Amino acid sequence: MGNLRETFIDELRDVLDAEKQLLKALPKFAKAAENENLKAAFEQHLEETTDQVERLKEVFGMFDEEPRGKKCKGMEGLIEEGAQMIAEDAGDAALICAAQKAEHYEIAAYGSLAAWAKLMEEEQAAELLGEILEQEKETDEKLTELAESVVNAEEDEEGEEEEAGVKNGRTKAAKR
Repeated sequence: MGNLRETFIDELRDVLDAEKQLLKALPKFAKAAENENLKAAFEQHLEETTDQVERLKEVFGMFDEEPRGKKCKGMEGLIEEGAQMIAEDAGDAALICAAQKAEHYEIAAYGSLAAWAKLMEEEQAAELLGEILEQEKETDEKLTELAESVVNAEEDEEGEEEEAGVKNGRTKAAKR
């Protein structure tokens, strides 16, 4: 179990850094979001992420380890993709996609960490990590619901614009 413990602590450091990166990125995502529900979802996840960092620090304490992160290149890349979407003004649907990629990364990490904590018979750590895992899954579900409503709203707007353009084209043709 010694090797598993080392792997566990290494991954715990990785996910701590990932969460800290998200603390910096989520306000930018919220600011870029046009849909008010999406903006609120990003702001809520920022609060949850702050709480998750504190819970991760508790888990480090259970293993008598210093709560320090290890550069998470995976999350760095995902956030970079999201920042690019913001810079390109790609829209809310693209922001949701970027956010869900980050959520899926976290779900994978927390799923492994919770399972490993159980294997090491660290039930309290497994419980805390399992709680974070459930929060991440709930956030992912909310983002899926938002994706469906945002995309539908965008399609409705496009349809209305096309319809208005056709009517304006007919009006101009009729005036000739």
